[in-house]
Amino acid sequence: MGGNRMKKLIFAAAIASVLTSGAQADTYKWITYKPQGAGDAQAITTQWFADQFAERTGGKHQIEILWGGSVAKAREIPEALGGGVGDFGDVITPYFPDLLPLNNAVGFFIPQPMDTKAVGEAMEAWHKEFPQYAKELAEQNLRAVGFRPLENYGLLCSKPVRSIDEMKGLRIRSYGFAYPALIEAMGATPVSISTSDAYEALQRSVIDCTPIGPALARGWKYDEVAKYYIEVPFGASFGHIIAMNLNSYEAMDEETRAVVDQLGHDYLIEYSRMLDEDDTRVRELWKGDLGVEVIDFPEGELEALVDNEGVQAVRAEWVEKAEALDVPVEDIVGRLKF
Repeated sequence: MGGNRMKKLIFAAAIASVLTSGAQADTYKWITYKPQGAGDAQAITTQWFADQFAERTGGKHQIEILWGGSVAKAREIPEALGGGVGDFGDVITPYFPDLLPLNNAVGFFIPQPMDTKAVGEAMEAWHKEFPQYAKELAEQNLRAVGFRPLENYGLLCSKPVRSIDEMKGLRIRSYGFAYPALIEAMGATPVSISTSDAYEALQRSVIDCTPIGPALARGWKYDEVAKYYIEVPFGASFGHIIAMNLNSYEAMDEETRAVVDQLGHDYLIEYSRMLDEDDTRVRELWKGDLGVEVIDFPEGELEALVDNEGVQAVRAEWVEKAEALDVPVEDIVGRLKF
């Protein structure tokens, strides 16, 4: 975010706070890039969080959701939230690997064996056990109050793929750290394409496949132009931290902080449940008019690539970062290994 724009946003937030301090001191602002009408698990559970917060505080406190990037775009949210433009926000962790290396552990360990709920529970455990995780966020004036992993990922392709051998020569969308090395280990070519550009890239055969889960594939309508979903066991990716401005969190009374802490855990359960429902719903749609074929993948073929030199180098890179911050890595790496 440009420095001048950020200053204007913070100034506007400060003025708004002064003007509303009497009548609306109990209203917290949630800044999100998600459109209100998205209708997916992420958007629906954001509203669920706000509704539950009001209910559990007996109406004493409210959350106003500022939808659709109206205050800050996805890549602007950590700075805006840390600067006090909002109180709550969803931080897309993989967008900030240098800012949040510890909180991006899962992104260095693809494939990994955990599903959505297990990834969220792992993040909860690491934040409780290792203070370095919270410190990494506190340096940006942020605190994690909940976690929103993504769904289990496979490959959505414009052609059928039934084994590692059939991946050779394919062009596969890539991002982050683990995927480029893993795709090369498959014998395919990693192609850096943004989420918003992937539909056209699949349609025009710029790429043959993209890692994604059923719910997100339907949400982005990729399944209109790619009709084969291969059950490659990448595991769940980590997605978003539900974060608070640290000052806002610490200014809450003890009772309200307890509500937020419990709600963050309950959020993971509700979000995981809804994501599972989305997966089931989309797979039923695929059997019908959408006509997407789901293809099983040979057991063990992807897992065997973990020993690839390039894949191991990416994992070693994260271990080195964590050890430099005095984080014991045994438990963390143990959860992420097959």
